[in-house]
Amino acid sequence: MKIFYAIQATGNGHISRGMELLPFLQKYGEVDLFLSGSNSTLELNAPIKYRSKGLSLFYTCKGNLDYTAMVKRLAPYRMWKEVQDLPVENYDLVMNDFECITSLACAMKNVPSVNFGHQASFYSPNTPRPANRSRIGEWILHNYAKSTHKLGLHFQPYDDFIMSPVIKSEILRASPADHGYIAIYLPAYCEKELIEHFNQIPDYTFKIFSRQTMTPRWHGNIEFVPVEKELFNQGLINCHALITGGGFETPAEALYLGKKLLTIPIGSQYEQQCNAAALEQLGVTRLDQLNGQFVSQFYNWINNAKTIQLNYEHSTEDIVERLFEFV
Repeated sequence: MKIFYAIQATGNGHISRGMELLPFLQKYGEVDLFLSGSNSTLELNAPIKYRSKGLSLFYTCKGNLDYTAMVKRLAPYRMWKEVQDLPVENYDLVMNDFECITSLACAMKNVPSVNFGHQASFYSPNTPRPANRSRIGEWILHNYAKSTHKLGLHFQPYDDFIMSPVIKSEILRASPADHGYIAIYLPAYCEKELIEHFNQIPDYTFKIFSRQTMTPRWHGNIEFVPVEKELFNQGLINCHALITGGGFETPAEALYLGKKLLTIPIGSQYEQQCNAAALEQLGVTRLDQLNGQFVSQFYNWINNAKTIQLNYEHSTEDIVERLFEFV
C-alpha cells in the first residue's frame, strides 16, 4: 500500500504527531511525507519526499499573529503550481494534517483523502468554542483542508469521529517527577518580553523553551532552552507546572502527566481560543495575555491550580487502525 501523509509545519505539534505516527503507518505500507510550512523548530527525523513553503504563521513578540508578515510571504502562483504537480492520484491513502495544498490537489484530481488531526475535530458542533465565535475562524477550520473523510483528535471524545491525542512514546513511558521549576512554552512571545515578566517572580525558577535560543543559557531565575525533542520531553516530564499557549499536543501531554497547567492562547488565533475554551471546561486556568497583571495572576494560579490528569481512551495504534477504515 502507498500512503501519502501531508504534515503542516506551522507549529511543532503537527511534527511531533507525525514522528510518533510514522512507525505505525509503515506497518501498513510505504509512506511518503509532504511537509508544508516553515514555522516548526523540531526536525522531522524521516526522509521528506515533497516539500513546500506552504502557508506559514508568523508572530509579533507580544503574543499575537503578525498578519503583515504572513501576507508578505504569500506566493499564490507557486502554490497553485504545487497543487497541480502534487501526485496524490498515485496513492492508496492520502492523509492530510490540516494542509491546504494537498486538499486542493485532491479536489482537483477527484482523489479521496482523510482530514486527520486536531483541526478535523472542529467539524463537530459539539467541540468546545469560545463565547465569542469568529465567523472567519470557523470558515478557515471548515474549508482550509477539505476532504472526503475526517478523523479528529481532541482532549475528549466530543463526537464519534473524534479520538484521543497522539501522545509521544517517551511521555507514555515516563515516570513524572517534580524538580520544582515551571516549564514555559510561549512561542508567540520573544525573549525580551518573557524576561520582563518572569524576572519579576524571583522565588520561582523558569525553564523557557525558546525558538530564539540555540544553546541553553541563564538569565537570572530563567533558563532559556532550545526547542529540541529530548530537552522538551524531559522539561515537561520533570516540571512542577507548565505555562503554554493554546496549542493541542503540549497541553494534552501535560494533562496526561498530571501537571499543573496555565494556558495563554495566541491572540487572534481562533483555534487556540477554541482549545483554551475546552481546557477551561476541564478546569484549566486561562489568561488572555501576558500584561502588567501577570505577577498577581501567576501567584493566584500556582497557589490554587487544580491538578488534572487525563487517561486517554485510544492508543496510537487504535488511531492508525481507524485511519485505514477509509481505504
